[in-house]
Amino acid sequence: MAAQTKAERQAANRRAHFEKRQAERAGRGPRGLAESWMERARAVAATREKGGDEEVWNDLSRTIANWVTRYEQ
Repeated sequence: MAAQTKAERQAANRRAHFEKRQAERAGRGPRGLAESWMERARAVAATREKGGDEEVWNDLSRTIANWVTRYEQ
């Protein structure tokens, strides 16, 4: 097994944690899965923001706003 950097270990741990929580929430059906993906979206946005991506929250906001507009009518 190749040695991992700290960032690679953290990414693998985040993925494993997300997959575990998603599997738990899947038992609650689509609503549980949606909650899992929303949580993951916030985590990804926060990580990218720390990395200097200034547009990430605007993109997530527009995506959610488009979804709400489509289903709110």
